[in-house]
Amino acid sequence: MTAERPRPRAFRLDDQGKVVSDEAVRRPTVVEETADPYEREVEEALTAGDSSEKAIEAAQKNGMIARTLFSWGGLFWTASGALVSLALTLWLTSFIEGLFARNSALGYVGLALAALAALALLILAMREALAMSRQRAIAKLHINLAQARDRDDRDAARRLIGELSALYTARPETARARAHLADLTREIVDGRDLIDIAERALMQALDDEARREIADAAKRVSLVTAISPRALLDVLFVIAQAVRLMRRISEIYGGRPGLLGFIRLARSVGAHIAITGGMAVGDSLLQQVLGHGIAAKLSARLGEGVLNGLLTARVGLSAMAVCRPMPFAALPSPGVKDVAPFLFGDRKDKDA
Repeated sequence: MTAERPRPRAFRLDDQGKVVSDEAVRRPTVVEETADPYEREVEEALTAGDSSEKAIEAAQKNGMIARTLFSWGGLFWTASGALVSLALTLWLTSFIEGLFARNSALGYVGLALAALAALALLILAMREALAMSRQRAIAKLHINLAQARDRDDRDAARRLIGELSALYTARPETARARAHLADLTREIVDGRDLIDIAERALMQALDDEARREIADAAKRVSLVTAISPRALLDVLFVIAQAVRLMRRISEIYGGRPGLLGFIRLARSVGAHIAITGGMAVGDSLLQQVLGHGIAAKLSARLGEGVLNGLLTARVGLSAMAVCRPMPFAALPSPGVKDVAPFLFGDRKDKDA
């Protein structure tokens, strides 16, 4: 009677060439999730810019659509806007007619200038509409990618990664990453893995650039606040830097906000700060404010500069969260101390 032949089995070798036990081979690999803990707050902030649409949807659900569309406040602003537009049209008509009465050449010049102004206004309106549409598309892409990753939806991940790559078609520095993703989209069958690979390939360089912008803005604000002789200049400079920082971060991630687009972006950033907590930047900030930090011990003006720099960095991080076309998952979400360690007395340069 022949002995039973042993069945084939898999085994693993360690670094020294020794066989690892079967139990270790069969032990499942635990993947540590690094998703942003504030992702739900980010999605709420992204939808805060469309509060009018949300209000109409809520009114439709509650059976109050007539009251929402025909409110007295809305009627007042609509009638006032129409009245001002009518007055401007009548004034412009009278002005051009007066030019024709004086001299026909002046009349034609005035008519041509009015036509150029109308054309420029139309182009500006179209650019604003395109910018708003682009911002809404980025916000929708962020939310859809977060949902596809949670569901591990392969088909949705492939479609959304295609939209993400198309967003940066005009960016030559992303050409290699986009080509790499196009190949991987056909090979990888796991939707979550595909989204994580896309984040590492496309977002790493953009995140580093955004972090540099935040660090530079925090440095400028802290320095100017420390040496500025007037509090009014401090306030104006901080506001100007916050506006510039939000616009710059939006441009880095693919948005091109105009006037209305920037108002929507500022609302989203404000909503994100309000939801996550405007002062939730760690105990080190409280130490700086209460005088335990090095800067606050040196002088009150230097302490104010540190505080304004920290708040500027907080605004930048909120803009980074709402402008990014995909959530933080494979890459860690940065904090204030990650982008502005110099405000905490760290000697090492941690700027990315």
